[in-house]
Amino acid sequence: MQYLIVALIFSIVAISVGGEEIGSNALEFSSVIFISVIGVLGYKEDFKALIQNGYTRKYIFGATICMFTLLAGTMALIDTIIGNSIHYFNDNYFTLFGSLYGYGNVFLNWLWLTVLYLMFCSLFYLAVLVINRVGKMVSLFIGVGLSCVILLVTSLFRFVFSQEFVSAAAEFVMKAMGFMSNGTTNLFFPILSFLVIGAVFGIGSYAVIRRTELK
Repeated sequence: MQYLIVALIFSIVAISVGGEEIGSNALEFSSVIFISVIGVLGYKEDFKALIQNGYTRKYIFGATICMFTLLAGTMALIDTIIGNSIHYFNDNYFTLFGSLYGYGNVFLNWLWLTVLYLMFCSLFYLAVLVINRVGKMVSLFIGVGLSCVILLVTSLFRFVFSQEFVSAAAEFVMKAMGFMSNGTTNLFFPILSFLVIGAVFGIGSYAVIRRTELK
C-alpha cells in the first residue's frame, strides 16, 4: 500500500509540473517510517490476548521478534528490487544503500536494509513497552531528559572535548558505518553495528516485557 501511495503522489507531481525535472531519492525512508509504526501498533491488544490465552512473555517476545525479522526482510527485499530497478533505468535516482556504498552487491544491499529495518522495529517496540510500563507522563519526562542528554553530548563534542578526541570519535563512527581510513568500505561493520544496536534494544524490550503487567 505504501508503494502505491508513493507512486500516486509521484504521478500527481509529475503531471502537475509537466514531467520536467521531477525525481526522488532514497524512498527507503518511507519504509523506515512504516516499519517504525509497525513496532508500535497493536502491542496492547496482542499482549492482552496472548497472555489471556496462556502464552508466556518469553513466547510473546520471541514471536514478535520473528514477525519483525520476517517483515523487515520482506520489505528490504522489495525495496532492494524496486530501488535497483529504478536506478537501472534512471541514473538520477539513488537508493539509500547505493548513495552510501554503491551498487556492487545486491545481496548485501538487502541484508543491510534488513538489519536497519529490524533495528528500528526493536527501537520503537522498546519505546512502546516503556510507555506502557511507566505511563505517558513519565515517558514524556524521559523523552525530555534524553533530548537534554543529546544536546549536552553535542555541546561537549563541539566546545569541550579536544580535537584529537573528536577526530577519534568521528573515525570510530565512520568505521562503524563501514568507511575505512584508507578509503575502502567494509559492509560487515555497518551490518554488525545495526545488529548490536538492535540486540541492545531487544534485550531492553525483553527486560521490560518480563515486568509488564496486564492492564
